[in-house]
Amino acid sequence: MHNHKPMNYPFAAIVGQESMKKGLMLNVINPRLSGILIRGEKGTAKSTAVRALAELLPEIDVVADCPYHCDPDQPLMYCPQCHERVEKGEKLPRSKRPMKVVNLPVSATEDRVVGTLDIEHAIKHGEKKFEPGVLAEANRGILYVDEVNLLDDHIVDVLLDAAAMGVNTVEREGVSFSHPAQFILVGTMNPEEGELRPQLLDRFGLCVTIEGIADTAKRVDVIKRRTAFEENQEAFAAQWEEEQSKLRDKIAAAQNLLAAVSHDDDVLFNIADIAIQMGVDGHRADLVMLKAAKALAALNGRDKVERSDVSEVVELALMHRMRKKPFQEIGSEQKKLQEILGHQHAHSHDHSHQHTHTHSHAHGHK
Repeated sequence: MHNHKPMNYPFAAIVGQESMKKGLMLNVINPRLSGILIRGEKGTAKSTAVRALAELLPEIDVVADCPYHCDPDQPLMYCPQCHERVEKGEKLPRSKRPMKVVNLPVSATEDRVVGTLDIEHAIKHGEKKFEPGVLAEANRGILYVDEVNLLDDHIVDVLLDAAAMGVNTVEREGVSFSHPAQFILVGTMNPEEGELRPQLLDRFGLCVTIEGIADTAKRVDVIKRRTAFEENQEAFAAQWEEEQSKLRDKIAAAQNLLAAVSHDDDVLFNIADIAIQMGVDGHRADLVMLKAAKALAALNGRDKVERSDVSEVVELALMHRMRKKPFQEIGSEQKKLQEILGHQHAHSHDHSHQHTHTHSHAHGHK
C-alpha cells in the first residue's frame, strides 16, 4: 500500500470538545499562556486533538542548520552556537518550517529530556560538548506529554521550570550549558490513574476536563467520521481541507493581531472580582485569565478584550486552581462560576447579552 507516514486526523473534523480545541488554539496564538492540561477518560480524542493541532501550526523562520531552531530575527534568544557564528561574522542560513509537536515518552530519563554534557571532553579539550535532548527539539514548538501524571515528579519539575523560563540549563560538575527552550507544554492524563500535585496543576496555564459525548447524534457523527477516515485517509483529509485552511488562516491572523489587542480597567476589575469570589490562591490565575482573554479576542478578530472573552476563558483558567481539592466538586464549582458570571452580567454596563450563554461546557453534559 502506501509507504508514507500515516496522516493525522484533521483538527476541524473533531466532533464537539470545543473547550479542548479552544484551549489548544489559544496556546498556539499566545505561547506565553504556559500550556494546557487535558484531563479525560480513555478515548475522548485527547491525543488525536494534540496531534491534529500539528497540521494547523504556522510556519516559523529558523536558522537552517541549528539543532535548537533559533529564530534568525531574535539575536537575543540565540543558542551559544548561533551567537558564536554571528560573532565570527558568519551569515546564518535561513529556512522556513512548520512548528513541530515533539512527543515526550513517559519513560524518558532526565538526560534524554534536558540533554547531556560531556564532562570528559570539557576537561580534556577545554570546550563544552553538549548532546541536545527533547527540550532542545521542542524549542519554538509544542512539547506533548501523554500521561503527564505518570511522569516522574522531578522530570515534571524540570519541564515546568524550562517552560516558565524559556531556557534549559544543564549543570554537571561545575560545567554549565544553556540553550533556549521556549515551548508550549501540552499534557494529557486520565484522572482514573491518579491526579497531579496541586503545585504542578497550577503551573499549567489552562486546564480542561473532557468527558465522552452523551449526545446521540454527535456520537453517530464520531462513528461516521472515524470510519470514513480509517477507510480512506487522503479522501477524508481532502474533504476537510477547506475547513482546515480556514482555521490555519484564523490562527495565523490571531497571532499577528495579538500584540495590538488592548483592554481597559473594567476587564481587570472583572477578572480580579471573579478570582476573589471563586477563592483562588495567588495571582497566576488572574494573569492567565487576561492572557487567555486577549488571545480569544485575537482569535475572534478583535483588537479589544470584551467581558464575553473573560467569561469564555474563566473555566479553562480557573477550575484547576480552586483552593478545595480541584475537580472534586466540579459541578458545584461550575454552578458557582455561572452564578458569578450571571451576577456580573446583570450589573455590568456592557450590553453584549450573549456571553453568559456562549460558555462552552467541556465537562460533559450534566
